[in-house]
Amino acid sequence: MANLTRYNPADDAFDDLFRGFFMRPVRIEGQPEIQIKMDVKENDNAYTVHAEIPGVKKEDIHVTIDGNQVAISAEVKNEKEVKEGEKVLRSERYYGKVSRAFTVAQDVDEAAAQAKYNDGVLELTLPKKAAVKSKRLNIE
Repeated sequence: MANLTRYNPADDAFDDLFRGFFMRPVRIEGQPEIQIKMDVKENDNAYTVHAEIPGVKKEDIHVTIDGNQVAISAEVKNEKEVKEGEKVLRSERYYGKVSRAFTVAQDVDEAAAQAKYNDGVLELTLPKKAAVKSKRLNIE
């Protein structure tokens, strides 16, 4: 026996209105939007990553490598105070954290990896680990 239900387009519109509402980041007007935009390139020996992280000090950037997984995180701390004489007219503070993780096809040699940060661009050189060839065992 088939069940019939009445279609109400208003039900779908209401669900679509709030779908993902709590998952999207809320941006406060006047505060900088922090994102890590990146390019990943590969050659025979290594991966090269260029990640744009403007407005962040290099001490506040952290990179972790675990096998073939790479994670980049950064903290932004901005404080601005405008004074006129002894009276504070405006005081603004912004603290935020952003992170980005990705996986590459081959394991990375953590010991030989290098990172440089210049003019808001983080450049990572991630050498590939030598592939371990399988060994055939003789059975005695």
